[in-house]
Amino acid sequence: MKIVLIGDLHYPSFNEEIPGLVEARAAFYGKFIERFLEVDADAHVSLGDLTNFGYLEELNGIYTILNRRDRNFIHVLGNHDLYAQPRNEVLKITGQKRYHSIHTTEAIFAFLDTAKEMDYEDWGGWLDEEQLAWFEHVVEDSGTKPLLVFAHHPVHNTTKRSDREKGSIHPSIDMWKILNQKKGVGVYFNGHTHIDSIERKNNWTFVQLSACLDQHALRVVEVNQNEINISAKDILDKEIVENASLVYENMEHFTHQTDVRGEDSDRECKISLLSVTR
Repeated sequence: MKIVLIGDLHYPSFNEEIPGLVEARAAFYGKFIERFLEVDADAHVSLGDLTNFGYLEELNGIYTILNRRDRNFIHVLGNHDLYAQPRNEVLKITGQKRYHSIHTTEAIFAFLDTAKEMDYEDWGGWLDEEQLAWFEHVVEDSGTKPLLVFAHHPVHNTTKRSDREKGSIHPSIDMWKILNQKKGVGVYFNGHTHIDSIERKNNWTFVQLSACLDQHALRVVEVNQNEINISAKDILDKEIVENASLVYENMEHFTHQTDVRGEDSDRECKISLLSVTR
């Protein structure tokens, strides 16, 4: 089983009268998504904030690019995806599921919805009781089979910056009450904080991806009988490198950061399905 991941993409709408900006957006996102989708995989996953504000224009724009190739694309909702429109409208436009799981012979894959709806003041994460009950059942049902979880927000105080206010699923939600029920290997993938980070706690590995405009890269996750291999792939095509700055310099609701790459151990790891090693 092979999955390709991207972090916060933040496809934006903006003042199209600024010279060269529309062309820069088309070049950056067109090439980045092309490179993302050209990797053969069973699924291509966005870890949320696929758009910068969730406007219809943004959703249509990025999905037009994504639909250039026939891929199994899964869009985990992020807080930015739900600023402009209600959750149900976004799901209707994208054709995505709110949360769901996939069962294969190699592993269980669970996709969460941690985003609040149209809450511009609180960009932290939340799960309602219904989803928490569903997720607990998924964890219990996974048994000793590897469980890979994909969400926008990190679990509180796991990865870098996840201890900050609004930087994680709200700490009042006891995610560990559910996670500690996992037998065997669990891996939790997230974005939101815009900084690469890999941390291990108990039998869980937490893998966090930075924003694509800051760090032009993706992750490839391969699951086989012996291990889970998580590798990083930098995307440094001319169209991407030369157009990124014009895009992020003219965006609202996004702040460019340069200190987000970290060490190799923040981007790649191997997880043995017999014993955990990095």
